[in-house]
Amino acid sequence: MNAFELFNPTKLVFGPDKVQQLGELVKPYGTRVLLVYGGGSIKRSGLYEDVLSQLEGIGASVHELSGIEPNPRLTTVNQGIEICRAENIEFVLAVGGGSVIDAAKAIAAGALYEGDVWDFTVFKAVIQKALPLGTVLTLAATGSEMNGNAVITNWETKQKRAFGSKLVYPKFSILDPKLTYTVPVNQTVNGIVDIMSHVFEQYFSLTTDIPLQERFAESILLTVIENGEIALANGSDYDARANLLLAGTYALNGTLATGVTSDWATHGIEHEVSAIYDIAHGAGLAILFPNWMKYVYKERVGKFVQYAERVWNIDANGKSEEEVALAGIEATRAYFTRIGAPATLGELGINGDQLDRMAEEATQFGPIGNFKKLSKEDVLSILEASL
Repeated sequence: MNAFELFNPTKLVFGPDKVQQLGELVKPYGTRVLLVYGGGSIKRSGLYEDVLSQLEGIGASVHELSGIEPNPRLTTVNQGIEICRAENIEFVLAVGGGSVIDAAKAIAAGALYEGDVWDFTVFKAVIQKALPLGTVLTLAATGSEMNGNAVITNWETKQKRAFGSKLVYPKFSILDPKLTYTVPVNQTVNGIVDIMSHVFEQYFSLTTDIPLQERFAESILLTVIENGEIALANGSDYDARANLLLAGTYALNGTLATGVTSDWATHGIEHEVSAIYDIAHGAGLAILFPNWMKYVYKERVGKFVQYAERVWNIDANGKSEEEVALAGIEATRAYFTRIGAPATLGELGINGDQLDRMAEEATQFGPIGNFKKLSKEDVLSILEASL
């Protein structure tokens, strides 16, 4: 196990109707609020009115930024930054899923930075200060509600980049499983894949002697696999939605990464795909991850055997380690297919025209990943297998 430090200051407020605590949670940070959200779903569900009522109850002056994209764009983030500066915003409130929260984090950091917020994504600057922010989560997926990470897209240059800082951890996050009842099936599917993929990035590690972290990861995967299908069959199953919601948070709040050298190559590859084609992040991961697994499993076949046996109950009797490992990978693909996730880029209308560019961009700062260091040629092979 590696040495580590664990830091997570986010207050998690979990349960039905917890949005009724929003006003008191926001109040200590100021009353000039930027409300950030996506499309019209929060208005159709009535959540928008509940949020405004809570903010009005503390006398807040509310300014709004709506229309956050599924892959939040730099231009939209800059609109939020301009509002913060013009209106002396004191607190940024994100109401929505991970994309909305990521945009809010970028806005919170960019509002107090004199340069271009994109600088944080290309290592030209480090976040030194940020406006406080909070979230009301409506989708089980990214884990952004309890970490300091964010991803934004520069649509003009077709680049999607991540940044992170302890200064953009939400001060609080409200998680009410009932708010996820109306999430469309495709978004539920993408969220399931996203959660599992976050676990994969930390579980498939060359770090040894980490039994607790491995069991944590496996338990999240088993929880998501079981409850994902229940939620898809009955979107209003409170327990299934609650279990998915909490699994998504714990998949990426720092717990699984303690003492572990994580990978993140597949996320890096997917970012290049969705930067160009604007596809859903979870859909891209569903396509890429099984192909990454097939490409790298021989680096530590025993870890894939463990995964196959513990997560998918693959019977190893009479099989070689390689056969068991491959059976686990096939079980992963079969589950993604069963819940309705795509298996090839072609299903999303993506051909091979941009593969070289995507492989080049993914490795522009050098090889990616840790389970197996991937060069441009390696990334290109995984993308070709994904067509």
